[in-house]
Amino acid sequence: MKKEILYILFCLITLIGFGQNKKYVALMKKNISFLDSAKNDVQFLASAMNFEKIAGTEKKDWLPNYYVAMAYVRVAFEKEGEEIDKWADKAEVFIDRADSLSKDNAEILVLKAMCSTSRIMVDPMSRGFMFGKEAYDYSQKAMTIDPNNPRPYANKGQGIFYTPESFGGGPAKARPYIEKALERYKTYKPQSELHPNWGEKMCKDLLKKCDE
Repeated sequence: MKKEILYILFCLITLIGFGQNKKYVALMKKNISFLDSAKNDVQFLASAMNFEKIAGTEKKDWLPNYYVAMAYVRVAFEKEGEEIDKWADKAEVFIDRADSLSKDNAEILVLKAMCSTSRIMVDPMSRGFMFGKEAYDYSQKAMTIDPNNPRPYANKGQGIFYTPESFGGGPAKARPYIEKALERYKTYKPQSELHPNWGEKMCKDLLKKCDE
């Protein structure tokens, strides 16, 4: 009798967990889609708040924290001057949380590189070397950890593309990284439908600009 009761309880717990998982996946997919389509800082902030709510309940999953940080980094890129640091600081809080849950994760390293790049825009002349090196180091580490992942190459290519030629950037130097990213997009498969899967369209658009 005890075994039968324990078995019933086990089944109930399993069913509840499965139901919660389905709800979580559906909610994440909805908010990832919203973030992917966001166009301005208001929408990016709304996305960040949505993911913060999810992160507050899913405390052991790095992905909600990753997407909160991504949304805040996108806000930082929309701002100017010292306002950029405010949002980069917010992003770093959630980057650190994601990092604590998933060490040596190439996707999180790309996000760190993006955050460092955003800080350059506060004052490119005084910050370019320090934060540029930081972004470079994060990107290189991401490539080493997950060499088949297209996003480290995509992000690095984008950064070089928009860096003035006088500072070592420009379309010609960005092109090899963009092409490497596009090659990897052909075969790279995210671990799940909730894992990062952005960047391919950005690379295709950048490659067209390289040819102009």
